[in-house]
Amino acid sequence: MNTSPSVGTARKWATLGICCLAVLVLSIDLTALHLAIPNLIEDLSPSGTQILWIADVYGFALAGLLVTMGGVGDRIGRKKLLLIGTAAFAAVSGLTAYASSPEMLIAARALLGVAGATIMPSTLSLTRNVFTDARERTTAVGIASGVGALGVGLGPIFGGLLLDHFWWGSVFLINVPIMALVLVAGIVILPESRNPRPGRLDVPSVPLSVAGVLGIVYAITEAGHIGFLHTKVGAGVVVGVIGLVAFVWRQRRLTTPLIDVRLFRNAAFSGSVGVNLFTMFALVAQSLVFSQYFQLVLHWSPLRAGLAGLPGGVAAAVGGAVLAAPLISAVGRARVVAIGMALSAAGFALYVLTGTESNYWTLLLAMIPCALGVGMAMTVTGDTILASVPKDRAGAASAISETATELGGALGMAVLGSVLTATYRLRLDVPAGLPAGADRGVRDSIGAALETAATLPARLAAQVTGSARLAFVDGMHTAVLCSAGLAALTGVAALFTLRGVPKVIPEHLEEADEPALTPAG
Repeated sequence: MNTSPSVGTARKWATLGICCLAVLVLSIDLTALHLAIPNLIEDLSPSGTQILWIADVYGFALAGLLVTMGGVGDRIGRKKLLLIGTAAFAAVSGLTAYASSPEMLIAARALLGVAGATIMPSTLSLTRNVFTDARERTTAVGIASGVGALGVGLGPIFGGLLLDHFWWGSVFLINVPIMALVLVAGIVILPESRNPRPGRLDVPSVPLSVAGVLGIVYAITEAGHIGFLHTKVGAGVVVGVIGLVAFVWRQRRLTTPLIDVRLFRNAAFSGSVGVNLFTMFALVAQSLVFSQYFQLVLHWSPLRAGLAGLPGGVAAAVGGAVLAAPLISAVGRARVVAIGMALSAAGFALYVLTGTESNYWTLLLAMIPCALGVGMAMTVTGDTILASVPKDRAGAASAISETATELGGALGMAVLGSVLTATYRLRLDVPAGLPAGADRGVRDSIGAALETAATLPARLAAQVTGSARLAFVDGMHTAVLCSAGLAALTGVAALFTLRGVPKVIPEHLEEADEPALTPAG
């Protein structure tokens, strides 16, 4: 059953443009904050724990509420939820920009995460509902995925430009006029769509969903900071597992569940969700490279580091918006994902050619195939997830997809960050003659080592800096090789999990009572 009226060609593409603009803001906002942290530390003087919460609480709130908001959008209308979220995001961005204390900034970032959770699943589900032609839908999802990837690359550039001229709050204040434009255009252009038989929202499912996802995300994120064996990590895992088990148990017994767990019976759906999770896990390696290698090893400015990463964002956009759809027609979905993951694995492996001296052409040699492959693969999986479920469940499917992406990113940051740190400490050659207490700072991380070096005599400082840079590059090489292996395994798995998924997934699935796919034969 159609859940939205027929939409003309111009309005369809205008809807995609509005959704892409909203996604672009969210992507830029996610990465621009990293550059602003040194400035806000100087202004607000947060403690070390508060800095971690400022950086992490947005992702916690976002991941914890995606499933709930996807279900809410299916019930009250995706346009309505998107507009509410857009207005809230603009208002809270202004509050965040002028936060006067660390506590206020943490609270504002949490509210930004809540607003972001209303926007992300709505953009994908609106795209799913207006593009009923399968080939057009694949192209539209590719464009949306490409814009999201490009936004991640643009974030450091915009952040660097703003921070060169304004205070740290400017990276949040820029959201206000853009979201205002999305709100006004959305009121006029976006068509409304919802589940025609939504049922009531099961209120007890909401805290179970939040506790389950948030417990796992918290445990994974904290593991990257304090280690996997810490009691806080164990507590997070226990809360998360209990919450998720109770959530699934309840959903299977409800007539109108918040999330229809039968979606996971569909091999195409569950396989695509798994590919998204492990792709994001591997992709975090590039984030580690860009955020630390450029600035701490090569000593580049934030703006130069942001510009250096831009070709990766462009390559991901090309892979998603330009290459994915025609390649699906040529070789099928499973093979496109496998090819994309093979390209990414090769790109990750090529990062081992980098060293402590700047050689940008070597970086490009690794960056471009890596990003191109990820853009191709995630466009195919994103389109498969949306196309393999009925349109009236598009919000729930989008929320599951986004939650897997958040979990994969958090898991990758924790695991690969731990791999990098462990290798750094193993390979570090600490020079003799350090003052009492300085040894601990040097061994902690490259950032702490450089801070310690600034307090030492010139000869010792040069030795500490050189040793820390070499050890960090060794750790980075180990992390990207782990990513290369995982990307290759994900590509092989996709050949099996997506085997038999048609090149063009028929639109008649929206009439199905249960998700199913007709194999290609």
